[in-house]
Amino acid sequence: MDFADVLRKRQMMRSYKDQPVADEVLQRILQALRRAPSAGFSQGHRLVVVTDPKLRQQAADIAEGRYVDLGFPRWIASAPVHIYLCTREQSYHERYGGAEEVRPGYTEIPWPVPFWWFDCGALFMLLQLAALNEGLATGFFSSVYTDELAELAEVAGLPDDLALAGVITVGHPDHDRVLPVPPNAATRLPNDQLIEWRV
Repeated sequence: MDFADVLRKRQMMRSYKDQPVADEVLQRILQALRRAPSAGFSQGHRLVVVTDPKLRQQAADIAEGRYVDLGFPRWIASAPVHIYLCTREQSYHERYGGAEEVRPGYTEIPWPVPFWWFDCGALFMLLQLAALNEGLATGFFSSVYTDELAELAEVAGLPDDLALAGVITVGHPDHDRVLPVPPNAATRLPNDQLIEWRV
């Protein structure tokens, strides 16, 4: 697929067909991890892939209520693949713990930007584009509530040193189902409101 076509098709999908994702296709999507950036090559990315229907339903039971309240059909468990997108912050501290070599007088760099989250977002986009390139669709769910995130982490059996950003859903898109537009949906701002030039 041409990259411009991949970008054009990038969206959050909340409707999937009842069709599994082939193992070899999923493996190709997961190869995007090998190309994901990480600050100083800290490699704090971690993924947990869930295809078990019971675990997918458990995640849906935790996170789906808000979508249903907005008028969406139940969609989370219908995605045949859930990819738990995690970061291991300690990997960054381990990589830069000897920051004396980087900046004299520092035991560690000051981290004005938490790059473990920045890198997590970059990996998300690579996985989403890799899935689109395979003709699949992706969605994303998470929570602003720490107790819900902890419950989701428990579903995936995440160890204590991993922080969960959210869950990527992957599957075959169901374009025949017309989904409601949420009442608080925003419209895209034009580029000239988002980009400034210094020439």
